[in-house]
Amino acid sequence: MASTADIRKGLCIDFNHDIWQIIDFQHVKPGKGNAFVRTKLRSLTTARVLENTFPSGATINPVRVERRTYQYLYNDETGYHFMNNETFDQVTLDGEMVDGKEFFKEGQEIDILFHADTEKPLFCELPAHIILAVTFAEPGVKGNTATNAMKYATVETGARIQVPLFVEEGDVIKIDTRTFEYVERVK
Repeated sequence: MASTADIRKGLCIDFNHDIWQIIDFQHVKPGKGNAFVRTKLRSLTTARVLENTFPSGATINPVRVERRTYQYLYNDETGYHFMNNETFDQVTLDGEMVDGKEFFKEGQEIDILFHADTEKPLFCELPAHIILAVTFAEPGVKGNTATNAMKYATVETGARIQVPLFVEEGDVIKIDTRTFEYVERVK
């Protein structure tokens, strides 16, 4: 058992018969009344985001979660298939347990969160940044570089993102997987 003083980003808790990860939190001490903790939680089983307020000093039930690195193999009608590079064990996850699946590339390393007590996979997430090649990009219009003009480009996984006008077909770019936005060109 823990209290609201132990809340931090990334902590996983048992709340409303589900496992939730704390995305963001804020301790609030109003001038009148009791203090409280305002949190933003993400369900590890459904990926739903919920805002909840805990009274200061309330007890929470932390859940031990392990992060393991797996290699993405392929997907089919049964789900997304991953392999542990050390033990060669394979895991299949449903589509709703996978975040950012439009950016998956065969052979890419991906973190899977497991419930430590039951060994059940909970959630799958990409690394913070991924590097992909641009397979299609419309040509940029000359003279439109005075502002932050953007255009759509298709990367090698088939996903479409907005990129600056100077990005061309064949360029290799870095993408932030938390916001799915262009970061920079990679040489």
